[in-house]
Amino acid sequence: MATSPQEALRNVPIFSDLSDDDLELLARQMKERRFSEGSAVTKEGAGAAGFFVIVEGNATVSVGGEVSGTLGPGDYFGEIALIDEGTRSASITAATDILSYGLTAWEFKPFVEEHPQVAWAMLQTLARRLREAQAHEHTH
Repeated sequence: MATSPQEALRNVPIFSDLSDDDLELLARQMKERRFSEGSAVTKEGAGAAGFFVIVEGNATVSVGGEVSGTLGPGDYFGEIALIDEGTRSASITAATDILSYGLTAWEFKPFVEEHPQVAWAMLQTLARRLREAQAHEHTH
């Protein structure tokens, strides 16, 4: 199980190609955030506060009031919000007490400007997701 922000970040695909030094720099930017059982971590349609990675605890994900999945240690969300600061696409509710690490878009942007390799890794991931979404669209 991930015990530090750096270990948790290692498991996030958009950061997987970063060097240990870059991961450590990024991890230092992250702030510890705790959510108590039953509390809303994010609300669908609300402004996005940034990126979170869960270190301890579990959460439920719902879209349109329907539960669509669960998140646990090592899982993350909000990486798109680091770039576009758009609204949340799902609601996330703490199923247990949660320990997470978070990073806001305004903290992330200067980091990316100093470490452009992070931006490139993220662009590749986003491009792959877009292709998958388009392929999925064409099959329905």
